[in-house]
Amino acid sequence: MKNTIKNLTLAALITFITFSFTILEKKQIKIDKSKIVWKGYKVTGSHEGTIALKSGSLSFTNDKLVGGEFTIDMTTIINTDQTGEYKGKLEGHLKSDDFFGVSTYPTATLSFDKVKATGKNVYSVTGDLTIKGKTNPIKFDISIYGNKATASLKVDRAKYHIKYGSTSFFDNLKDKAIYDEFDLVVDLEF
Repeated sequence: MKNTIKNLTLAALITFITFSFTILEKKQIKIDKSKIVWKGYKVTGSHEGTIALKSGSLSFTNDKLVGGEFTIDMTTIINTDQTGEYKGKLEGHLKSDDFFGVSTYPTATLSFDKVKATGKNVYSVTGDLTIKGKTNPIKFDISIYGNKATASLKVDRAKYHIKYGSTSFFDNLKDKAIYDEFDLVVDLEF
């Protein structure tokens, strides 16, 4: 009995000491030095542009990534592959209820639930992405180099009930179809 009490006390002491030296450090994202590029695809081509972060942070324990939280400012979505009238029309359409409904849903969020190191400076992230009030799990890789991070996410808009031009919701769209998946390429500085 004495040995059991000693062993439990020793285990508790080691756990306490280990956690005492484990420091969680939350690093704020420098919004003005970070960038999100989006690219959407349709049968007849693609469009791309940028969207800004409203806020964000990455959490580290002993210089290892353990978490992250981001808020995306959906009102900043712009198109970069067109100019003039067509640029304005596409931006307006993306902000409308047909797509992201930014007057009702001005932000989207991403929070990391699980982070696992998969290589030097590379982590597999499982998190929750919320767009238009709908939350779905998402999985992606993120690379950390010094005070910078990069990630590429593939998002299925049908999971967020973004129906316009989607073959998941409508038949016979032919060359008017817009693919459900779009890409986000994220470059962060913290």
